[in-house]
Amino acid sequence: MAVILKSAREVEHMRRAGKVVRQVLDHVRDQVRPGATTQDLENAAEAMLKDLGAKAAFKGYHGFPCVLCTSVNSEVVHGIPSKARILKEGDIVSIDCGAIVDGFYGDAAITVPVGEKIDHKTQRLLDATQASLRAAIETVKPGATLGDIGAAVQAVVEAEGFSVVRDFVGHGIGTRMHEDPQVPNYGERGRGMKLREGMVLAIEPMVNAGKPGVEVLKDGWTAVTEDGSMSAHFEHTVAVTATGAMILTE
Repeated sequence: MAVILKSAREVEHMRRAGKVVRQVLDHVRDQVRPGATTQDLENAAEAMLKDLGAKAAFKGYHGFPCVLCTSVNSEVVHGIPSKARILKEGDIVSIDCGAIVDGFYGDAAITVPVGEKIDHKTQRLLDATQASLRAAIETVKPGATLGDIGAAVQAVVEAEGFSVVRDFVGHGIGTRMHEDPQVPNYGERGRGMKLREGMVLAIEPMVNAGKPGVEVLKDGWTAVTEDGSMSAHFEHTVAVTATGAMILTE
């Protein structure tokens, strides 16, 4: 599939989808507390998407059963919400949401601490992952490369002693959930495809506190760290404009 450049009007459609995603994530974040289940988060998200007149991007996508991916502690991505998954003080939960508005997609993720206390290393993991996303977005402009994005993520993460997940990457997005190009969270500056005005990318560092290896559980979806270490995930949908990055999901 070739990279599909978006017009200013199409980017504006995607901004509306992105704002829906942000509203849902902000709402769901407020539901995260000890004793809540990941199904509670799913229910809150599904109701809000309906209220906002948006369609869930994930539910039914290749058979995925829910509107959110909720990934707890050592789960990296694609965790399936469940009534049996009860959040506890000190947990972290990644909440990944996609929405479709007027045929255009928005996609973003946050990782949220549960309760008031998480250990120091886990807080560092969250801070580093979020900082790596900011660093990646700062590189986005016409003429920059996919390698610049990956290198920016990798530099921040590895300076903190953490590991970039390599089995899963970011992606182009538009009228499809996944478009070209793939957007790795590792690389070399100046290498790879050059960015062009009109590209829209979902940039999504996935970072492990331990080693980078992951495996997928028997449910066929949930990816977990091989060594059982904590993992964090933050994501924005970002348009490449003539003057740099435009974040569509804030």
